[in-house]
Amino acid sequence: MNKAAVTSTLSALAQMAVLVGLLVWTIDNGASAMGYQWQWQRVTDYLAYFEEGQWWAAELLLGLEVTLQLAGLSLVGTLLLGTATALLKRSDSIIGRGLANLYVELIRNTPLLVQIYLLYFVFGPIIGLDRFSTAVLALSLFQGAYSAEVIRAGLNSIASGQWEAATSLGLSRWHSYRYVILPQLLQRILPPLTNEAVSLIKNSSIVSVMAIFDLTTEARNIVADTAMPFEIWFTAAAIYLLLTLSLAALAALLERRIGAPWRGH
Repeated sequence: MNKAAVTSTLSALAQMAVLVGLLVWTIDNGASAMGYQWQWQRVTDYLAYFEEGQWWAAELLLGLEVTLQLAGLSLVGTLLLGTATALLKRSDSIIGRGLANLYVELIRNTPLLVQIYLLYFVFGPIIGLDRFSTAVLALSLFQGAYSAEVIRAGLNSIASGQWEAATSLGLSRWHSYRYVILPQLLQRILPPLTNEAVSLIKNSSIVSVMAIFDLTTEARNIVADTAMPFEIWFTAAAIYLLLTLSLAALAALLERRIGAPWRGH
């Protein structure tokens, strides 16, 4: 890392430290004006506790586990739906393009909360889905509609010469995607797909309306029992922030690794 990069990093960290300091000062002064008594020492009891010679996850970490399961399964569904929809929108089938456009427009122009209620109270019972499965389906459908446009745009950005070159080499359509198109596509769509994954994690908090005991639901229950809204909600927000920042860092690492072979040519 050169001197300019080090200076830039240190400057960014210093600015972040100043912003965090101002935020903490503002919140502390506001709480003092309200006569609020901080109880940060109690927060650890809702993260983990020691019993019978070992540590056990408490409510917030158990809720985080549910959130990770929900987000992970929904991300798989999002990528499958997004890819299928993008391919349908590029297909020669009028019916396929029509269904794909209807799905995207319907999902993107209605609120996620309304979709969750419809799936939970109407369609879920009809097809026999439990709460968790309904939540996974709702998030997959919602985020898949946005991811489809990202994937379609990535496919459209690949020059037609790449397809022609793959065909001239005698590659089948599957092998053309696997060895020629997919590496370039991943490099181009990884940043916007990371944004979709971050949105998915944040949107997962909305499924708490279905009484799924995710991180948001557990935090709300703790606040109701303890009257510690600031400490618990700030802790929950910090956990969500840690998740999204970790995901963004992982995506940046993957982007560099995927792009390295192409930069070398």
